Amino acid sequence: MSSLQPVRGTVDLLPEDARKHRTIEALFARLVERYGFGEIATPIFEFTEVFSRTLGETSDIVTKEMYTFTSGDESLTLRPEGTAGVARAFITHGLHHALPLKVSYRGPMFRHERPQKGRLRQFHQVGVELLGVDSPLADAEVITLAAHFLDELGVTDTVTLELNSLGDAESRAAYRAALVDHLAGRGNGLSDDSRRRLAGNPLRILDSKDEGDRAIVATAPLLTDFLNAPSRAFLDRLCTLLAAAGLSPVLNPRLVRGLDYYCHTAFEFTTTALGAQGTVLAGGRYDGLIQQMGGPATPGIGWAAGVERLALLHEDRTALPRPVVLVPLGEAAESAGFALAQDLRKAGLHVEMGYAGTLSRRLKRAHKMNACAAVIVGENELAQGKAVVRDLDDGTQTDISFFDLAGQMIRLYRDKQ
Repeated sequence: MSSLQPVRGTVDLLPEDARKHRTIEALFARLVERYGFGEIATPIFEFTEVFSRTLGETSDIVTKEMYTFTSGDESLTLRPEGTAGVARAFITHGLHHALPLKVSYRGPMFRHERPQKGRLRQFHQVGVELLGVDSPLADAEVITLAAHFLDELGVTDTVTLELNSLGDAESRAAYRAALVDHLAGRGNGLSDDSRRRLAGNPLRILDSKDEGDRAIVATAPLLTDFLNAPSRAFLDRLCTLLAAAGLSPVLNPRLVRGLDYYCHTAFEFTTTALGAQGTVLAGGRYDGLIQQMGGPATPGIGWAAGVERLALLHEDRTALPRPVVLVPLGEAAESAGFALAQDLRKAGLHVEMGYAGTLSRRLKRAHKMNACAAVIVGENELAQGKAVVRDLDDGTQTDISFFDLAGQMIRLYRDKQ
């Protein structure tokens, strides 16, 4: 029977879970529109180069986690994240004429990693990208949007905003030299992965989960100590803007992004409520990304959030709509009842069919689904052109003409839906 189970790291979203995902994504879609972000949808697979060039040839995602396959002589990869596809679309469609460009996205992503609570191999993200603005004002706007989103979800009390500056290219170059000097003197204590990264991508070592690496990193110099005056001014201005919006980030000098196209702002909303998977939403500034991909030099900043992790934190208080149940008794009544059900649905009511069984069994099922009323149509009702409407809260019954049924039902029961 194992072949009938979902692939490890994937799950079936049954109606209750799917509804929770839909609630989160619908809230996201409504909110980002208020901030002026239009929706973009990129393919779920791209040429592998789109990700290998942007995520780094030596990154864990590229070397260990991507789902890559060949089609003819083409190497294709299921998208592991959303930013690279957006950047590729920006270049493909020449959108530099539309700057500043504000886009949002949502959909499935794929990474072959060890499944854990809130971490799957097929997972879902929502995210935003703001391209074409090099001011701290853009950083403040996307971070404030993220905080607003989490507040609307009701999870603000369980998350912390962590912020760091990666500085400009000059600051990072000075820090990188100091970091390599620190790590090289302790190379024997580093993990194999970190020793490989030491020459090409040393900042990634700061993200290592290896205990030996973490002990060495704990005594490493801090990037914030190497910020030059322009970089420090950028950070100070961002903090001032965030304070104006009522946000008080925790400065975390160990929060980094390992790739060279990242600069200045790096931020995460973290939680202790999900065990080891503490990051709920993460983002940063990536002014060099689009140029690295072959497009024009274009500043950018964005963030992404995992829907599965948000669903673990979010308590969905949205009440399910209470349906009306249409109960046809007899074959002749089925046609009339089916037509009436369609009329009620077109009028805006939620309608379920009471398909089969005795009247008492169908009404029992209606109670179980928390229906507010039952519309009963049998031979007598057909002859009289009326339906029996039973209020399932107080048991009262009313005869209503087929012609007036939709209007009367809206008047009587819409407030119960």
